[in-house]
Amino acid sequence: MTAPAHEQGAALLTVLIIVGIIAALAVASFERLRLATLLGGNAGGQEQARSFAGVAEALVAVRIDDLLAASPARTTLAGGWQGREQVLPLPGGLARATVRDGGNCFNLNSLVTGTPPDGLVTRPLAVEQFQRLMAALAVPAGDARRIAAAAADWIDSDSTPNPDGAEDSVYARAATPYRTANTLMAEASELRAVAGVTPALYARLRPWLCALPETELSPINVNTLVPAQAPLLEMLFPATLGAPAARAVIGERPQAGWTQVEAFWNTPTLRDYEPPGDVLRQPRVKTGWFALDLGLVVGDSELRESALVDARVPPARIASRRWTRDE
Repeated sequence: MTAPAHEQGAALLTVLIIVGIIAALAVASFERLRLATLLGGNAGGQEQARSFAGVAEALVAVRIDDLLAASPARTTLAGGWQGREQVLPLPGGLARATVRDGGNCFNLNSLVTGTPPDGLVTRPLAVEQFQRLMAALAVPAGDARRIAAAAADWIDSDSTPNPDGAEDSVYARAATPYRTANTLMAEASELRAVAGVTPALYARLRPWLCALPETELSPINVNTLVPAQAPLLEMLFPATLGAPAARAVIGERPQAGWTQVEAFWNTPTLRDYEPPGDVLRQPRVKTGWFALDLGLVVGDSELRESALVDARVPPARIASRRWTRDE
């Protein structure tokens, strides 16, 4: 049956609308298929890159073991290993690895002593060291005092604030309320959640901080320090060792490094200093922790990893990792 002439235009318009809708649905379906294929390919590429990251980690661990085996009693800068990029060939790509001493930093978890989850107690000595480090980095004294106390409160097990510190009651008043962790920090970036830590202050402090998975005082290897890291020595002394003297100590280091910690304390600049007993044992001549920055390119996939390597007991192993640049 043929439609009346005056209705043929409307029928054609209806057909065109239906065709347009079908075409739009087809385009949307093809776009979703393309996106799903792309995401599937990316996921596969990332998974492959992570597998190769494990291979690169193993190669780095072997090289760290070799470094420590070559000089079992002390770890020095000999060979230029610290901060030097190493290129590791991989099937279909390559990895670029950079290793540095992972213990030459202020260990945020040293702000407490004891064992988690319920036995973590603020360690006043470490709180003072954190304040002195911040003073050496030109952080105002009031800010340094409050941040150090609040960081200890963030980790310790109790809910009683330290003087100038902050517990749950402070964070409950935030625009988005939250609570203290009451356990060890998994990584230094957690400090950003602590009361008083602004983005600018965090950026200033971050290169000097770490969160080792232990509560030991910061294990500073005096054989791998460079002059720019003099603040890490300043923090060991209660306002008695300034930056010039700290740099002088590093300059007095023997070319082959100090053989024992006692030799470090007997350097000319330090002979008149009498550190507390805990601090006396804090410097080291051998590195137990290494920080790894890894970048991989495998096919069309790129991956960044930062990791902490535990080399205190061979063989070296990955203690923690994050799939991005350290921050």
